[in-house]
Order: sequence, then C-alpha cells, then structure tokens
Amino acid sequence: MKKISVPQKNHWLARFQRSTHYGDIPWSALIIIASFLVLALVIAIGWMLWQQSADTRAQFGWSFILPTSNSVWDPLKGVYQSWTFIYGTLITSLFAIIFAIPISVGIAVFLAELCPEPLRLPLGWMIELLAAIPSVVYGLWGIFVFLPNVVVPVGQGLAAAFGQIPLLNTFFIGPIPLSGSSRLAAAMILTIMIVPTITAISRDVLLAIPNTQREAAMGMGSTRWEMIWQVLLPYGLSGILGAIILGLGRALGETMAVTMVIGNSLEATNSLLKPGSTMASLLANQFKEAVSQLHTDAMIEIGLTLFVITLILNLIARFLVWQVARRTPQEARA
Repeated sequence: MKKISVPQKNHWLARFQRSTHYGDIPWSALIIIASFLVLALVIAIGWMLWQQSADTRAQFGWSFILPTSNSVWDPLKGVYQSWTFIYGTLITSLFAIIFAIPISVGIAVFLAELCPEPLRLPLGWMIELLAAIPSVVYGLWGIFVFLPNVVVPVGQGLAAAFGQIPLLNTFFIGPIPLSGSSRLAAAMILTIMIVPTITAISRDVLLAIPNTQREAAMGMGSTRWEMIWQVLLPYGLSGILGAIILGLGRALGETMAVTMVIGNSLEATNSLLKPGSTMASLLANQFKEAVSQLHTDAMIEIGLTLFVITLILNLIARFLVWQVARRTPQEARA
C-alpha cells in the first residue's frame, strides 16, 4: 500500500506564531503605538498654541480670558479681552444641548421602541442624512428661512415672557433684531445640527439593549412607558451620555453656520437675543485679516482657550460616563 506523504509544517513559522500568540502581541503593540500617537498629537497641538500665544499672555495675563467690567476687543488700539467670545461659545452650546437632549432622546426612543417596522429604516436614514448636510448649507437656510420665520417670533415671545423677570431678564433682554441674527439663532441652529448625531447614537444604544430587559420589565406588569423610562433609559444611560458628549463637541467647535447667523458683534452683552460672537466665529472672521502680530497672537490664544475648554468639558463628561457605566452593572445585578 502506497503511503501518502503529508507536507511537514514549517517549524520556524509555527514557533513564530506561538511566540507572538498568533498575532496578538504585534496587534496589541500596534494599538498601543497608535494610542500614544494620538496623545502625542494632542500634546503637540496644545504646545504649539501655547508657544505661539506667549506674547499675548505676557502682555494681558489672566485678564485676557477672565470676565471684566470692560470687555473690549479692539485690534486698532491693541486692546484684547476675550471673555465676550468665551461667553458666546459657552452660552450657545449650553442652550443647544438643553434644547437638543429631549428632542434627540425622544426621537431615539420612538425609532427604537415605538416606530412601526416599515418606517424605522427610512426614518433612521433621514435622521442620519441630516448629519451629513454641510454647515454652510445650514447657515444659508438659517439666514433666509429659519431666522425670519422661527427665531424672530420665538425671540419676541421669550422677551415678552421673561424680559421682566429678575435673573432671567439677563438672558432675554430684547428686542431681538428684525434680521434674527443673535446668540439665540446660533443656539437653535446648533440644536438642529447636533440632534441627528445624538439621535443616531442613542437609537443604536437602545437597540443594543438585550430583549431580556424588556421581557423582564413587561413580565413584572410594567407598562411600555414604565419599561422605557425605568429600565431602558437607565440601562443605556452611559451610551446616551457618550452621544451627548459628541453633540457638545460639535456645538463648541462649529464655525460656518454659527458665523452666518450669530451677527458677529463685538458688543459685551449677556442677552441671548442680541448679536454676538463665539471663539470659532471670531477666528473665522479675523484670522486672515490680522492687523498686527499681537492681533494674530491674541487669536491663537483664543484657539488655545477653545482647545482647553473642549478638553476639560470632555474629561468631565468622560468621567460622568465612567461613573454611570460603573454603577449600571451593579444596579442590573440588584
């Protein structure tokens, strides 16, 4: 009987595969290197901004970013104080998130739990397509359609309702300009722009929750609303917070749409109904038209301030996500 020869396995290759745990070690090393490259890139960006803004820090110090009684930005006189733009960035992003969270989570719950099956896929596509629209298109639509037909009536209503109430009147001192260009317009445009991002991720988080959670809640006599409010939303809270973080990051750094609708005023006012500027819109408007080296350095320091604010807010948000994610498995076991 003829023997069938079996090719011998390459012993060198077999030893190499065993020594590298069949590719696990090279793959882990590649991931570690990529992670350190990202960290190095963030540090390099921060260092470059810090170095390029040294002259502004030496001349103005902390007064450049802290609120003062006389916040002035005057390149012709060489006076720079950025609190007006920091405030504009924070207030528009804050109100955008406040407006966007209930809308986004509500749409996500509808798509994941209540929407008829034939409509779920096309409606999901429509939401995701909204995130792909360029920001300049949002800006043009805002100028010609959204501001005169939505922002102006809403601003007039807010001024009438809250303009005479102590504390609230700080944010709603009217009247709103007839053009609608204001911080309120920027906040509402940002709301529309970040809703698709938060909605799409929150919907995927809810769909990823095991059906056993739904069945257990319904089996204990919960209504559908109780099942969504008391089981699904707490279970997916860490993922929903992650979606909100992404939306907040886009709101903080959005440039073109905000520049087109906010009015780009250098006036120091706290009202949402007045024109203003954000750090990103100021950089878009003035960076290429700097009148002096100090003017350029001042705008670089504004970029550094935006970089630091974004980094701090993301670190805080990530800490909250970690806290929620750590607590959720314990509550699920209980």
